[in-house]
Amino acid sequence: MKFGKEFASQMIPEWQEAYMNYNHLKILIKEILIFRELQKNGSSTLAYQPNPSLPSKGSSRKRKVSLHRAFSGLTKSNSDSKEKDDDDQVILVKSMHKPLEEEENYRTVFLHLSEDVGESEHNFFKRLDDEFNKVIGFYKKKVGEMVNEAEELSKQMNALIALKIKIRDPAFCSSTPIFSSTRFAEEQITDNKMHGVGNSQRRTGSDRINKEQEMVSLDVLNHVKINVMPETPLSSLKNAFSRSKLNFSFSNKEVREAERKLQQAFIEFHQKLRHLKTYAFLNQLAFSKIMKKYDKSTSRNASKAYLEMVEKSYLNQSHEVAKLVESVEAVYIEHFANGNRGLGMKTLRNKAKIDRQCVTFFTGCFVGLSLAFVVAIILMIHVRNLLKSQGRDKYMTNIFPLYSVFGYLVLHFLMYAGNIYYWKRFRVNYSFIFGFKPNTELGYREVLLVTSALSLLTLAAVLSNLEMDIDESARSSRTITDLIPLGLLIAVLTIAFCPFNIVYRSSRFFLITCIWHCICVPLYKVTLPDFFLADQLTSQVQLFRNLQFYICYYVWGDYKTRESSECRGSSIYHDISLVIAIIPYYIRFMQCLRRLFDGEDSSQAVNALKYLSTIAAVIARTFYVQEKGLTLKLVALAASVVATVFNTYWDLVCDWGLLRRNSENPWLRDKLLLPRRSFYFIAMVVNVILRLAWMQTVFDFHEAPFVHRTALIAFFASMEIIRRGIWNFFRLENEHLNNVGKYRAFKSVPLPFTYENNKDL
Repeated sequence: MKFGKEFASQMIPEWQEAYMNYNHLKILIKEILIFRELQKNGSSTLAYQPNPSLPSKGSSRKRKVSLHRAFSGLTKSNSDSKEKDDDDQVILVKSMHKPLEEEENYRTVFLHLSEDVGESEHNFFKRLDDEFNKVIGFYKKKVGEMVNEAEELSKQMNALIALKIKIRDPAFCSSTPIFSSTRFAEEQITDNKMHGVGNSQRRTGSDRINKEQEMVSLDVLNHVKINVMPETPLSSLKNAFSRSKLNFSFSNKEVREAERKLQQAFIEFHQKLRHLKTYAFLNQLAFSKIMKKYDKSTSRNASKAYLEMVEKSYLNQSHEVAKLVESVEAVYIEHFANGNRGLGMKTLRNKAKIDRQCVTFFTGCFVGLSLAFVVAIILMIHVRNLLKSQGRDKYMTNIFPLYSVFGYLVLHFLMYAGNIYYWKRFRVNYSFIFGFKPNTELGYREVLLVTSALSLLTLAAVLSNLEMDIDESARSSRTITDLIPLGLLIAVLTIAFCPFNIVYRSSRFFLITCIWHCICVPLYKVTLPDFFLADQLTSQVQLFRNLQFYICYYVWGDYKTRESSECRGSSIYHDISLVIAIIPYYIRFMQCLRRLFDGEDSSQAVNALKYLSTIAAVIARTFYVQEKGLTLKLVALAASVVATVFNTYWDLVCDWGLLRRNSENPWLRDKLLLPRRSFYFIAMVVNVILRLAWMQTVFDFHEAPFVHRTALIAFFASMEIIRRGIWNFFRLENEHLNNVGKYRAFKSVPLPFTYENNKDL
């Protein structure tokens, strides 16, 4: 792999604008070669205008680059056996200060101007200096943020130590000044080095307690409030009707929860520091590579002087990050790993997720078997002429809706797998956006495995159901036949709620937690996974109605004779069906109000009105279907048009971030991930068309002479699921680009302690 591609693959996606623009500098070197070729051919008098958009052709030489080896020593790599004299240096890099600013500004000048130094080379070094100044500025800013965060964690750690001592020994009293946790960590590192403490050695519990008591002042607890209790519907109601006050009494449960939160904060902080170290390393390597490429292309000796400057700059000479990494590791090992360095480092440095070949193998097997079952079902329907049989209407009315539940799930999972594939391809950090635990998120292969397995089970059940219906000897056991979809549903729900560590338990519980938050809306703080899931639920209204039919068919109806007309015709059934259709939109409506109440975004008031208009449209359409009449039809049509226009506009402008007039890309965002702008316009048109599909009940398109009504309903429901899948990609793309614009690459972990009047802990 060439360095440019490997460099791009190692970037933190949200920081990509802060990295050195290696590809553009390669283009400028290409322009230098073109300029020299013009000079060589006697065309140097022609006016030369550099073209930043000139395509960069790859070198014909094959070379291997490894980012895990030393970056060729920067200046050491240029110390060949034959050193060039200082007179051979062609550039001088000056460090200047901007007016009224403390930041250094590096500029490169040529020492010996000659005719072969053209405008293209001046442009190259000007852009190179700009890139280096950008990298230095960003690095300094992030280091400052890390230092401030380390101080905050130090205060939190002091409070935790004091609290643990107070819980163990209520009579203990100390007024000794508190040492910084990072300072304690540095002492710990020095002490270990002096006494030769090995990685596997542990400090006993009594030693740690004595050490803590020597350094902690309990006065800090007089100003501390602990915020560790998990958010519950009851706690949300209490907070809504009462003012929070400082509480100076703490329990063992609160201490354990505070320790868990602080442990997670240290893990996240350690990851930030590691990413910042990688950022500095990659950029130094990139400057080394581009200067070598310049020397090779121009036969100059400019890299030595420039890389000496890089080596002496803050990017290489700063040791704050390395010291913070050592301090964090020492504190974490001491307080959260019982002094076991191996265990502590294993927790801090999570291994990268490994793709298993067995997942791909079983996915291929399940997909192949599913296709075979599809062919078998089609042949059975055609050979037995089931579409014209007498039991066709009963089967489509009673059995088809039962199996279509799994069809909707399979289609939704397929769209989600496709989204994950393209998110990863275009480097959308979906695991960070959704807040998955490290290395627990499902890739598209795992989602396809679950989807293909569910598809295989569903198709096998359909095939067995058809076979038992057709076989004359098995018709007496129709009771068992019609219980097959119910058994399949119970099996799926059992696996979904299984507490054992099988079938991606972490992802299943994450989904269940989000569903619970949606059910208890607005008593939980709304996060992106919660409202993203609620948006998925609004596209699965027909699935919920079919789940309602399970109760109607197996409890109220007579599944032994495939009769459900009495249940379907009751007013209670229709009322419940209306409520089920409204619930997903009600959840989103309440989520918008909760976000507005929390002060996140004032536009959530308009978003709430959007879902309110959708609820009105659903109610109007339902009454029209039940009662008919011209007046109800006009009301339903008007409400549906308003809701469709409102939803479409919000999709394109707010959720996707499109239709911007003054953008660099006409009517699109300034920054796009897809390579062609036409994809976005096609997606807009498809979204509008599929949005209109839900209005089919208003125009009486739910009846067709050549397609059964239930099949047509399933078709329109599938179109809505496909529309939602397309929406998912662009919605998360917009969220990712917002994170990129704010360089937001890490989640904020809530700290367990707050203190009164900003007093130091």
